[in-house]
Parts: sequence; C-alpha cells; structure tokens
Amino acid sequence: MTSLIERGLWRHPGDAVLAEVIPWFESPLVFVSGPEQMEFESQSMDMFADDPHRAFFREARGSTSTGPLELPWLDVEQAVLIAVNRNPGDDIALALDYRTDPTDPRVVGSDFWTNPCMCEWRVAAPTFSAFAARLGL
Repeated sequence: MTSLIERGLWRHPGDAVLAEVIPWFESPLVFVSGPEQMEFESQSMDMFADDPHRAFFREARGSTSTGPLELPWLDVEQAVLIAVNRNPGDDIALALDYRTDPTDPRVVGSDFWTNPCMCEWRVAAPTFSAFAARLGL
C-alpha cells in the first residue's frame, strides 16, 4: 500500500473494474488517498464500535470482546479503511483487516445488500497484494 501511495498508483481503477473484482459490492466508492486520510476516515469505526447499537455495523474492539472477533465482525483495532462511500450517507467501506497478516492483510468490505438489517463484513480479497493485482494497480 505504502509503495503504491508513494508512486501515485493508489487510485480508483474505475467502477467497472471494481465491480469485476468485488461483484457483490453494489455502491460506488472513493479510494482514500493517503495515510492521514485513512487515519481520519478510520476514526468513524471508533464511533461505531463504542455505540451500544454497534451490532448494526458489526464493528467492535477485539481487546474488549468476550471471545474471538471474527467475520462478519470487524475488529476496529486491527483495521484501516482504504475506500469509503462516494455517496454521502451510504456508510460503506473497504478495509485492510490485519487479523490475518500484519504485512499483507486481507481486504474486507461492508455488505449491506445481503441483509439490509445489518452489515456483514465480507472478504473482498484474501490479501492486499492480490487485491491490488486484480485491480491492475
């Protein structure tokens, strides 16, 4: 990720390419441009994880969970948002999920289409490197 950002290659590949790579993801996204913006966007996860109604977004803190925190839940302490909703209010995102690998994390996406009553975080790619390759980045 850092290398792509530094070389100016971390950019949205177009809606058609993204739809090929993540066919179940139905709403448009914008890619978060750099580390500062990723940190800013990821702060929203803290709000949802601390909300008593967090089950809707399925975001929690692994350090305070009573058991293992696995998909369809997102551990906000081990995730960074890399793409967010293009349309205000959609509350959708793609995140790096470091629970699987600290150097090449999986990419997960928020799925509100399978069950509109709550979010289910799903695997968009098993690793970030595979995701970037499939996007042609």
